[in-house]
Amino acid sequence: MNKESKIYIAGHRGMVGSAIWRKLEAEGYKNLLGKTSQELDLRDQKVVQEFFETEKPEVVIDAAARVGGILANNDYPYQFLMENLQIQNNLIDGAHKNDVEKFIFLGSSCIYPKLAPQPLKEEYLLTGSLEPTNEWYAIAKVAGVKACEAIRKQFGKDYVSLMPTNLYGSHDNFDLNTSHVLPAMIRKFHEAKENNKPVELWGTGSPMREFLYVEDMADAVFFALKNKLPEHLYNIGTGKDLTIKELAETIQKIIGHKGKIIWDSSKPDGTPRKLMNVDKIKDAGWEASTSLDEGIDATYKWFLENEGKYKQVKI
Repeated sequence: MNKESKIYIAGHRGMVGSAIWRKLEAEGYKNLLGKTSQELDLRDQKVVQEFFETEKPEVVIDAAARVGGILANNDYPYQFLMENLQIQNNLIDGAHKNDVEKFIFLGSSCIYPKLAPQPLKEEYLLTGSLEPTNEWYAIAKVAGVKACEAIRKQFGKDYVSLMPTNLYGSHDNFDLNTSHVLPAMIRKFHEAKENNKPVELWGTGSPMREFLYVEDMADAVFFALKNKLPEHLYNIGTGKDLTIKELAETIQKIIGHKGKIIWDSSKPDGTPRKLMNVDKIKDAGWEASTSLDEGIDATYKWFLENEGKYKQVKI
């Protein structure tokens, strides 16, 4: 791959895809290709094949997916299974049939069994049952991992899957009804600070979680682009976790909220721990470089600059 290579980033407007786009531009790659869902419906096999035949990208990065929280997964299981299968299958098959030699498939740590030992290793894939609340999305992503592995095995192409831990950063979702824990906390603490109110959070604060700044994820993708990795599947994370209580206190300090944190222990905690083993990607030569404090600070600054997108809510 050189700086003139035509690189197609599917999902280039999302949090991950836009971070990858910024990273490649910063590294001097000019021939980047992106299409909105209105311009290219990735669920439609015919139009995706036509896209590959017309545009002829040399490299494909799949950061496109139908995503959502527990409620959305529970309410729309068929769409989460079928649309994700359609998107990735059309991209993987279209790339293969049009001689794309380099393909990077992005997934999620939810591909691993619910009760797998901690920290999660790549070899734990398909060794047990999935978490029921998001198994539809997870099954689709597992299929994508195996499709890339099959092409790699049968045709010798450089198709690799990267599975990130919990991501956060600029262009994240701060909608309190659908956002993940870290961006939701940023918004809650900010609005509580503005209104001089306490912050109420779900659970006991005892579960442990790992978080990766999205710019580090983009750097990992860039590393995979520059190198032919020996394995087909890599976990991408920091290899470090902290309690939700510690996360809340960190965000509170960075934002400057002085009020109380009230923990509603009647609400569920979720899985006690979810940590990725990142030894394989470290052995290959990559590791995360942004501290949690640095990442949260940068994310909060981006939120402040874009706060108008999010309606004020009562705390």
